[in-house]
Amino acid sequence: MYIKQISIFVENKPGRLADITGILADNKIDIRALSIADTTDYGILRLIVNDPDTALEKLKAAGITSSITNVLAIGIPDEAGAFSDAIRTLSAKGINVEYAYAFITPEAGAAYVIIRVEDNDAAAEALKGTSIKLIGQQEIFNQSK
Repeated sequence: MYIKQISIFVENKPGRLADITGILADNKIDIRALSIADTTDYGILRLIVNDPDTALEKLKAAGITSSITNVLAIGIPDEAGAFSDAIRTLSAKGINVEYAYAFITPEAGAAYVIIRVEDNDAAAEALKGTSIKLIGQQEIFNQSK
């Protein structure tokens, strides 16, 4: 169960993020989670949205360098050590987490985390049978309705 993540190259200049989010807003694209990693000149904006294919189409049509990457979304208990347990489970199977970011869930006592790994299938298999729940794209948006 994978999530489509939009990755967008963002020039580090005033108004660029407003342009990108404006395109999404104009096309009724709902952002559920985001992460920005930056350098002096540019950044990478990573988004989880309700309609990643349309988002990609509209961004590219506007000349914005963007792509879709498959990532995993996991649900963990909202308690100390839960994220560590998930990462240790993956580490024990030799799976490296390239990056991760969390976002709010309306489910009390739970937290959602997006993780990027080299092998999604191996990571999903490693997490089976644990207290860590794999979250699907639609589940992320259906819970808020």
